[in-house]
Amino acid sequence: MDRFDVVGKSHPQLAAREKAVGDTKFVTDLVLPRMLHGRVLRSPHAHAKILSVDTRKAERLPGVRAVVTYEDTPKVRFGPRSEDWTIFASDKVRFHGDEVAAVAAVDQDTAEAALDLIRVDYEVLDHVVSPLDALKEGAPLVHEESPGNIAAEFKIEAGDINRGFDESHVIFEDKFYTSQVYQAYMEPMSVLAEVDLGGRVTLHTGTQIPNMMRMTYARALDMPPENIRILVPEYGGAFGGKMENNIHLVAAVLAQKSGLPVKLTNTRHDDFISGNPRVPMHFDIRLGATREGILTAKDVKVVGGAGARLVYSQVIVSTACYRVDSLYRFKNVRARGLTVYTNTVPTACYRGFGNSQSTFVLESAMDELARRLKMDPAELRIKNGMAAGETSVHGWKIGSSGLRECVEKATASIGWKEKRADKRPYRGIGLACCNHVSGNRPFAREFDGGSGMVRVGKDGRVVVFHGESDMGQGQNTTFAQIVAETLGVPLEWVNVAQVDTDVSPFGLGSFATRGTLMGGNGVFAAAQKALAQLGEVAADQLGTSPDRVTCKKGVFYVIDRPEQRIGFKEVASQATISRHGAPVVGTGFYKPPTELPDPETKKGNISPAYPFGCQIAEVEIDKDTGEVTVTNMAAAHDVGRAINPMATEGQIQGGIAQGLGWTLMEDMSYGDGKLLNGDFVDYIVPSAFDMPKIDSILVEPVEPNGPYGAKGIGEPALNPTMAAITNAVYDAVGVRITSLPVNPRQLLAAIKEKQETAL
Repeated sequence: MDRFDVVGKSHPQLAAREKAVGDTKFVTDLVLPRMLHGRVLRSPHAHAKILSVDTRKAERLPGVRAVVTYEDTPKVRFGPRSEDWTIFASDKVRFHGDEVAAVAAVDQDTAEAALDLIRVDYEVLDHVVSPLDALKEGAPLVHEESPGNIAAEFKIEAGDINRGFDESHVIFEDKFYTSQVYQAYMEPMSVLAEVDLGGRVTLHTGTQIPNMMRMTYARALDMPPENIRILVPEYGGAFGGKMENNIHLVAAVLAQKSGLPVKLTNTRHDDFISGNPRVPMHFDIRLGATREGILTAKDVKVVGGAGARLVYSQVIVSTACYRVDSLYRFKNVRARGLTVYTNTVPTACYRGFGNSQSTFVLESAMDELARRLKMDPAELRIKNGMAAGETSVHGWKIGSSGLRECVEKATASIGWKEKRADKRPYRGIGLACCNHVSGNRPFAREFDGGSGMVRVGKDGRVVVFHGESDMGQGQNTTFAQIVAETLGVPLEWVNVAQVDTDVSPFGLGSFATRGTLMGGNGVFAAAQKALAQLGEVAADQLGTSPDRVTCKKGVFYVIDRPEQRIGFKEVASQATISRHGAPVVGTGFYKPPTELPDPETKKGNISPAYPFGCQIAEVEIDKDTGEVTVTNMAAAHDVGRAINPMATEGQIQGGIAQGLGWTLMEDMSYGDGKLLNGDFVDYIVPSAFDMPKIDSILVEPVEPNGPYGAKGIGEPALNPTMAAITNAVYDAVGVRITSLPVNPRQLLAAIKEKQETAL
């Protein structure tokens, strides 16, 4: 008999039907009475002094209700991690796309026309795009108060790195680069702002971190956090990109000045040049191992491009320095990370949060070690992989690990040994592994748990409240399944409320693959509290004690006398009547067994659970063009217990799609400081026709700290894809890819050079 009725079963997303028929109201669909339309005037230069801004003609244009600049803001410096932001540029613009002014008008055409009437005089300055160039002596300073353009520095070391390399039989050393890529979510950033007569600001927007955003924006608008309310409607994807962004604050300032609701939606081009794409990174890596394949030492230097202001890039660079160290049994590691200002769009979070960049580098290096040791790359991973019950070099306590099983199942699925033995020209197969977190204690510092509220009304309708954010990944459905299973009711009886910071519990949001475990544990605790209250009423009705009552499939019954039963809805009705109309409300929270890392050593257990994974790619390379085609993939991921297997497989497929795009086609390209491919004509993302056959394999060791044994999948689904593909390229043609994305022309030249050298 199956233990669970709802958990572990595949279910469509709660909002799937509405989305399929077009009934869903996304942020861009929202309309309020007397609503104005906003547009932002952005800098045409990468770096320039602002000599003057003249808005008079724009203000006189019929239909214009407000024009705002830096002078209309509180003029405070702020930011989620530092104070180098202002709502509009003040003395100078620092990137192509920087916010200079904005207008609100009765329609989009009038707003667009008003932008053309704003006159800005600039004095163009020298600019710098590459973070390596930004570090050079004499480079233009993006922020005068940051000498050398160094925004942040991170160092970490454990063990004895010199002894580790002395004990090495083989040492691999090389340089790598991972490009800047755009999240390419379906709905551009959009916000609807309104201000009430008391000055309270309400933002309707798609955000991953409604509560954390609210705190940052309170500083920016110079008002108490309680005077800002954020509602999160359905929104079209994020992948890390929809956190803090000036677009929300610009809309708020326009609403404040006009006294009317203002909707501001980026054009796709504006989204490219002013969003927060992935941090580009340069790596120097040195990796050693013994003759038997035991890893001895890893030394890394990372230089990451922050763009013109810090968002989360410094945290992402630090993550790139050390998160992969807990994938294998490293004893001696050292890393230094520099986060560097450049005159480009500010960079921030994108699925993987620095771990994806460093996984590409480490797993490429692992393949080189395996080659030099004449060892099967799969065997090298298994030999060094972290197992359940172990503690990593940085103090991460691994409660469950399916890494070995992931490697074994992926290799069996794709026929790894047979295909490696059957070598064919221009065809190759490659493997890569990954690790990640399910929550990140240092990110918010104050806490990293989850909370929930479950309300059961008189009619038995269950409503779940949480403070996280469903950006389309299916988190609301997962929460509903957890609550339905806990209460013992069918899934269709459970609804999930829109996140509203006035009503919902305080949640940190969707990042660090934390939603299922942290938020899931929060709503699980709340459902248990609600069940306990209902159980008392049911026990009273059944003439027994609460500890002898349980609920399954919508019916309370006595455990040892199942014929004594009463319906869940009847119990809910009786509970409400006995409370004179008050519903049953359970509130609960989850406090994870994590710890803040030591300030000096950075050692500490930062997450309650750690997912692992292994992906294998098969490629074919066109010998005439150098074009790489991925033909087949096996992706085995340790997800703990899969709450919703279908949704989990979908996450794996989506992660591979993004990883394939980053590996083979995506790169934000600059010329004269301006983004050259800021649209979907010139910036190419994978389509259905580019996708290979994928075998998504769920490895399910029960995680002791997860709700029903679950942990996360969002980011691990992407992390190993790039290295799996490029390792397959090496297997096919013997050329090591060290820079993303793969350039077919350069690959073809390298193949020809290798062939000529061999002659």
